[in-house]
Amino acid sequence: MEVTNKTGRRKTAVARVYLTPGNGNITVNGKDYKTYFPTDILQYVVNQAFEVTGTLGKFDVKANLDGGGVKGQAEALRLGISRALVAVDAEEYKAALKAKGLLTRDPRMVERKKPGQPKARKRFQFSKR
Repeated sequence: MEVTNKTGRRKTAVARVYLTPGNGNITVNGKDYKTYFPTDILQYVVNQAFEVTGTLGKFDVKANLDGGGVKGQAEALRLGISRALVAVDAEEYKAALKAKGLLTRDPRMVERKKPGQPKARKRFQFSKR
């Protein structure tokens, strides 16, 4: 099997994921994912698609991440990995990933700033007199 290439997004973060059969190496921007994502929670988010499908340690992942913050990048990577697993074998992995909600792109974005206000929803102090 050759390389499977998929994209994952979250907020302003974009992950380009290249999935190949291997022994579970995950490389993010040329670094190991454990050094790129130092906290256990973010490492769990990255591995979540593999744990749901039972393929932990069966695929190598090479990913290029751009934009956003660390959490957004981790969730974008999770979506890219989920999409790549479905491209590898849809009938085996799709139902489990869809049940956990890992194939849905999170649509929440930062609300824009409105004119005449200091932030998106905050208003200047109201003065009656």
